[in-house]
Parts: sequence; C-alpha cells; structure tokens
Amino acid sequence: MVRVQVPASTANLGPGFDCLGMALNLYNIVEITETPAGLDIEITGLGNDSIPRNKANIVYKSAMHVFNKAGYNPPGLKIKLNNNIPVSRGLGSSASAIVGGVVAANKICGNILSTYQLLEIAVKIEGHPDNVTPALLGGITVHARFQEDIHYLKIIPPAELKAAAAIPDFHLSTKSARKALPGRLDFADAVFNVERTALLVAALQKGELQHLELAMEDRLHQQYRESMIPGMKKVFAAAKLAGARGVAVSGAGPTLIALADKNQKYIAGEMQKAFQQCGIQADLAVLELSPDGARELKTI
Repeated sequence: MVRVQVPASTANLGPGFDCLGMALNLYNIVEITETPAGLDIEITGLGNDSIPRNKANIVYKSAMHVFNKAGYNPPGLKIKLNNNIPVSRGLGSSASAIVGGVVAANKICGNILSTYQLLEIAVKIEGHPDNVTPALLGGITVHARFQEDIHYLKIIPPAELKAAAAIPDFHLSTKSARKALPGRLDFADAVFNVERTALLVAALQKGELQHLELAMEDRLHQQYRESMIPGMKKVFAAAKLAGARGVAVSGAGPTLIALADKNQKYIAGEMQKAFQQCGIQADLAVLELSPDGARELKTI
C-alpha cells in the first residue's frame, strides 16, 4: 500500500497565465494498494457524490499511464481517496488527483520513472502545467514549454506570505472559463502582462512584497472571466482595502485569492462579505504556502 499527500494549488497569480503556480497547504490523500483482481475505489470528503468510482476515475487513469510507461501490470487495484480540495473551484483538485495517481503508481513500481517523466505524464493528462507542477514539486513554480519539453524552476515562498481565499459555492470548469477568452489580444495588453509577470517573479524570489499589488495586475484573462464570477471586482477591491498585497482569480476560478503578510483572516472575511453583498455565498480559508509538493506518507 502506498499513501501520497498532494497539495492544492493556485495558478496564474494574476498575470502569469499558464506559466505560474503556487502550492497551498490544503491536501488530498491518495492511497493505492495492489489486489489480486478488479478495481475498488473508495472516496471520502469533497466530491464523493460526483467523482467516478470506475475506470473513468482520474486517479486510476493517471496511475495506469505510469504502469503502462513502466511496463508494470498490477492484477488489481484498491484506491482510497480522501479529498479536502474543493472540486472545480480553481484550487487544482484535478491536478492533485493526477499527481497523486502518478506518484503513488511510481512508488508501487519501485520509483522507476524520474520526477521529470512523472511531470510529463501529468501535464499530458491535465493539458497544461500550471497546477500539476506546483502540486508535484511544491513552492512557487515557473514553467515554459518548448515543443514537447517542459522547462521549470521552483521558488521557495517568502516565509511571511499567506493566501486568503474566498471560495464561492458554485462550480466553474476550466473548459468553460477558457472558452470565455478571446482568440486575439492587443499588443499593449501583452506587454502589460509581460512587465507584471517579470516583476511578480522577481518580487516573490526576493521577498519584496510591496510590489505585489502592481505585479498581480492582469489584462489577458481575468476581465473576460468577470461575468462568470459575480462580484469579482468588488471582492478584489475589498481584499486590497483590507490590506492584501495583491489579489487574483485562482486558476480558472471561481475562487478569488489574495496574498498577504498579515491580517489574512480579516482579509478573507472582507472578501466573503463582498461576495455576500453580490448574492454569492462563499467559504473562506487562510492557507499557508506549501514549500513541499506530493510526498509519500507513512502507512499506519
């Protein structure tokens, strides 16, 4: 039996569309055991009423990608999922499931595949690296793709930085959120985001958090998703007024996430109130940034 803990993640961080991600200390646990035959999947926690318990399950499919790559053929599998990451809320639930599946399967195989090979498999399944990279590696990740290759670097988060999240009570799929994006962009908007992404990476690397408000601005995707997240601008304003260093849509949304070095609970509460004023109920969470990605847990 192998048990793997995988963190949630927030992608983009404002301007870093599809190239920045950050691991958060909210975790799913994937447990896989070889059995004599068949497939048995147990799910507890979030999504237990909607996640498939057959071969369509994303953890199972991810594990089978690794088994096939490694030439390993388990006679049967028992999979237990303990899910704490909200589903379809922009906090990397699918990335966590994929990474949990590939890491656990690789452990069963005897760690035949390298971390990079696991990342390649996870990105192929997910379609983009912005959530799977921090889920696998932890910390803040910067990544770029060249043809079939993935180039990435990991930044250890500033110790004082935390995330205040407002998590609305409705789902928003990544596929739907991507459909809202335009096919073409103005050159000035592209330059705007390049400037801010560069500043954001440098500010996080150096721990100079005073730059985050400017550095987390965006013109590539958030404005086009505003109609899908009622109250977004009002929540952004409330977070900044409460003292957030910067605020952004978490991944494809609908979760909105603020980065701050103090008063994170107060900031999250003000974001929740702003959502409520727009008729949206939202849970709040204050999350540490996780320097560690997926890791094996000792079996009990």
